Amino acid sequence: MHCPFCGHDDTQVKDSRPTEDGSAIRRRRFCAACSQRFTTIERVQLRELTVVKSDGRRVLFDRDKLARSVRIALRKRPVQEERIERIVNGIVRQLEASGESDIPSKQIGELVMETLKEVDAVAYVRFASVYRNFREAKDFETFLGELGEPT
Repeated sequence: MHCPFCGHDDTQVKDSRPTEDGSAIRRRRFCAACSQRFTTIERVQLRELTVVKSDGRRVLFDRDKLARSVRIALRKRPVQEERIERIVNGIVRQLEASGESDIPSKQIGELVMETLKEVDAVAYVRFASVYRNFREAKDFETFLGELGEPT
């Protein structure tokens, strides 16, 4: 593992422990060249996922981007960080378990919306407003009207 500070290619693992939900290993590392310490996280990856964008472009799936989007939707909401990690891990597991390597971006967005709807209504509306590209107040009104209707 390269040191993120000096680029030295030989760092030492000083401590390893599982995350709270057991889905990853946190490793504390030390660089002998510059004496800096840093943490890495190791996760199981069942398959390499590619996101197929609406314009046809293909990009590698970025778990951090997914986590960032979920965190933004849940910002200042009463949801703990551990739960956010479980949400993201659950979404990633569903994508990996689908058996497909190419995942349409729309499928990811819908999966996030379904999950947020169960977790926090405000986060659900926040995410939907960006995902569905709300442009004016009536877009919110229409969406909230649909949200209030029984399914």
